[in-house]
Amino acid sequence: MVHYAWIIALTGTLVTILAHGFGRMSYSVILPPMKDGLALSYTQLGSIAMGNFIGYLSLAIIGGFLAARFGVRRVVFLSLIVIGVSLFLTGFAESFSFAFIMRLISGLGNGGSYVPIMALPAAWFVMRKRGLATGIVSAGIGLGLFLAGIILPPVISAYGKDGWRYAWFILGIAVFVLAFVCYGFLRNNPAEKGLTMFGGSEEQKGGPKVTLFSAFKDVVVESEIWKLGCVYFMYGFSYIIYLTFFVAFLTKEMGVAPVAAGRIFAVLGIFSIFCGVIYGWISDVLGRRYGSMIAYLTLALSYVIFAFWKDTTGFYVSAVIFGIAAFSIPTIMAAASGDAVGGRLAPAGLGFITLFFGIGQALGPVIGGYIKDTSGTFTNAFLLSAGVSLLGAFGSLILKKKET
Repeated sequence: MVHYAWIIALTGTLVTILAHGFGRMSYSVILPPMKDGLALSYTQLGSIAMGNFIGYLSLAIIGGFLAARFGVRRVVFLSLIVIGVSLFLTGFAESFSFAFIMRLISGLGNGGSYVPIMALPAAWFVMRKRGLATGIVSAGIGLGLFLAGIILPPVISAYGKDGWRYAWFILGIAVFVLAFVCYGFLRNNPAEKGLTMFGGSEEQKGGPKVTLFSAFKDVVVESEIWKLGCVYFMYGFSYIIYLTFFVAFLTKEMGVAPVAAGRIFAVLGIFSIFCGVIYGWISDVLGRRYGSMIAYLTLALSYVIFAFWKDTTGFYVSAVIFGIAAFSIPTIMAAASGDAVGGRLAPAGLGFITLFFGIGQALGPVIGGYIKDTSGTFTNAFLLSAGVSLLGAFGSLILKKKET
């Protein structure tokens, strides 16, 4: 019979589709018509994205500790409900301030659902299987990107100047309804199903009863967690500039038709579906440090191509290369957090290093938008992403070596 751990992994895929694919990444597709509809500058668009990341950062840190205390299942469900409602209400935005607040709230829900669900495989799978399982969960990000790139552009086109509003309405309803499906299948640990971890068992850190204080204390004294946080910052800063302004660069600067830009974005999503699985497996085999380094080098290459190869072929090549490693770093960081502090404290560990990741994410879109507004082009912003990604590649070498 199939171990219930695999049901958990597949349900986690659905959660990441909703929380990350719909709740966050879809913004890139809706951004150009929303800019026109609300007469926003690129700096304002970057600020709205920053608001989302501030919300994400705020609850990602707390949410990880709350999940360690109250259980992933409950925290994820409530967070998805928050995302669904806020996405729906974003469709009613008439000003920068209202859009900022709604995206801030969406970010809170995103942090409260994404971080715990990415850490959940650490409670269900032993270390040697953890990277692969976490990769399956992260596959939902790519699936969400693909669905957003395919579904949203026709919706936006069909409803004219208000099409971007209907895109938000559809996303909100989908997340709200499917939150109940996720709640029905999720479980906090194997003991709730009368099982042991898939692949054996591991000693768990922390006392018999985890409290917020004890979880925090056990996490912050672990030196590897701080190393992971520093490496994770580089990813948060670099990748978000590329994704946030991907469609805007194609449509506003390169003159690509919105539907065609959506197709390129969808290709990125398709190739990113299995990036977590691939790199999770690579990190299981080679170790987290080398898996992270290879992923960062791949991402840097995609940013350089996007900056200099300015035709349709170049756009697709960049999208494919980015997709291959798109969400590999979060997968590796989630698995590595579980390695460092154990399955019971994995949500807290991942939540803590997300502080570093979130700071990078908050800074990236604002700086990228400012570079565009002042220089008139996104090229320098993408080159900045490439440089920071290279720093991440070399920084990965400080991570713990693979245990033999």
